[in-house]
Amino acid sequence: MVFLLPFKNYDIESFPNVHVPLSEAPPRHPSVVAMNEKRRASKSGSIGSGDPDKRAVHGGSNSGFTLEDLREEIDLDIAASGHDSSYDRKSKVINKAIQDIGMGSYQWRLFVLCGFGWLADNLWLQGVALTLTSLSHEFGVSATHVRYTTLSLFSGLCCGAVFWGTASDIIGRRLAFNMTLLITGVFGLAVGGARSWIAACGLYAALGAGVGGNLPVDGALFLEFLPFSSGNLLTMLSVFWPIGQLIGSFFAWGFIPNYSCAEDLPSCRTAGPGEECCTMSSNMGWRYLNLTMGAFTMVMFICRFFFFHLFESPKFLLSRGRQREAVAVVHAIAYQNGKKTWLDEEILNAIGGRPDEVTDLKLSTGEIIKRQLSKFSTQRIAPLFGSKKLGINTALLWFCWATIGMGYPLFNAFLPQYLTNVDPDAPPAPTSVVYRNYAITSVVGVPGSIIACYTVDIPYIGRKGTIAISTLLTGIFLFIFTTSTDSDFQLAFTCLEAFFQNIMYGVLYAYTPEVFPAPNRGTGSGIASFLNRIAGLCAPIVAINAGGADPKAPIYASGGLILAAFVAMCLFPIETRGKQAL
Repeated sequence: MVFLLPFKNYDIESFPNVHVPLSEAPPRHPSVVAMNEKRRASKSGSIGSGDPDKRAVHGGSNSGFTLEDLREEIDLDIAASGHDSSYDRKSKVINKAIQDIGMGSYQWRLFVLCGFGWLADNLWLQGVALTLTSLSHEFGVSATHVRYTTLSLFSGLCCGAVFWGTASDIIGRRLAFNMTLLITGVFGLAVGGARSWIAACGLYAALGAGVGGNLPVDGALFLEFLPFSSGNLLTMLSVFWPIGQLIGSFFAWGFIPNYSCAEDLPSCRTAGPGEECCTMSSNMGWRYLNLTMGAFTMVMFICRFFFFHLFESPKFLLSRGRQREAVAVVHAIAYQNGKKTWLDEEILNAIGGRPDEVTDLKLSTGEIIKRQLSKFSTQRIAPLFGSKKLGINTALLWFCWATIGMGYPLFNAFLPQYLTNVDPDAPPAPTSVVYRNYAITSVVGVPGSIIACYTVDIPYIGRKGTIAISTLLTGIFLFIFTTSTDSDFQLAFTCLEAFFQNIMYGVLYAYTPEVFPAPNRGTGSGIASFLNRIAGLCAPIVAINAGGADPKAPIYASGGLILAAFVAMCLFPIETRGKQAL
């Protein structure tokens, strides 16, 4: 249905014929059965312990699934998570209900719309990189100092990630999900009208504050609607990352070579009286690029807001004491997927207590923020170093996220500048060739993320082998890139670098959540993401100071950081191929 009411709330009665009694529920998913048996065996001390009849019930027979069986599953989950409150118990019940509904049309549509967030993140990161040369030319900023433009974007990205990640727990996932792209689109369009470099930097920082919230908000939202047996789809969202670069590069190839100042024209800030200079009207290419990317972002926002009805997160509704609405959302998912669900308010009340009798169901704003901060407390971090093997893996993995976080933008955020002229003694490459080559590089990079999804399951290679090999080749090709200024030579090695770099990132996104134990997965992944963003924030500073002495120095630094990550990856003691996440 087109142009649905985006914020309309539904009641349980809005979705008839989806509820069935618990005893008549469809068979449990095999992954649920396997995990329950594993936890039950661990709790009792041996794999073969426990009542055989009880195990048969949990093995998937409809006739024996009772409230007591469900309560036992929740108790096992609570024991693993360390949080025991009415809210936590009811959240676990909702997780079980969504798992039993399974993957369906609602989650697949949400997958695409959450992918827009990944796409927008890289679209604008590459979009800034594509405008640096034009900004330098028009506003008279040196080719080195114009890189502070990227610093302004990364500042916004860091602020946006922190703000929206917490705000979504306070104002709701639905509002945050839509606001991030709206803010990005509005300020993206505004950049096209910037009359000074400082104004452009400020607007890039503002749109960064919007787009920076996409990854934490979209990831958390998608995960809350995703059956845990389909958790690998969260990793698959990274496929949208290179598509963002691809779209931005094609826009830039169309606009910047055709609507930019002549390369020999000086900036109007430095031109003499009466001398012809690079004016705004003669340098509209980078503005057209930003206007087009801003319009494209607004189209993605419209698709999210008007053409898809996003139901509010059931967990958020529970945290605000809106239990009936949370049940209605689960019924809505079942209705849209053409499935049945056993969830009702009575089951929630039986497991977690009645809303009028418990005091720990509704979370205050302070409690929500406290829970967010608790993810980074010593009590949450300590288990990540609970054993020698896990501790070494955690430290090495965080090191990789930090080094790659700086190494990636050191090369990719300034690639058009490198393609223009790496050697100051050589003539600059024509603008049309630079942006054509950038577009070709983007095309070649896209299959990398897709291939990564298959290579990680190859025997004797797995996650560790795939990520180490792709990282090694990425670093090697970065160094080879610097050995020639021939455009065809550079094109060949930027294509190879982009291809293996996307494999590297795809596996890194898959491996990181798998290697951490479930109760501390959010903390481990959150710290990894934080280190990645902070290191990325420092990248322009390194590029400015190192690039002033030697234009190739930032590329050497990028290659060195990537190779340092490769060494760390070779030392990972844990391989997750073929193993279910704990």
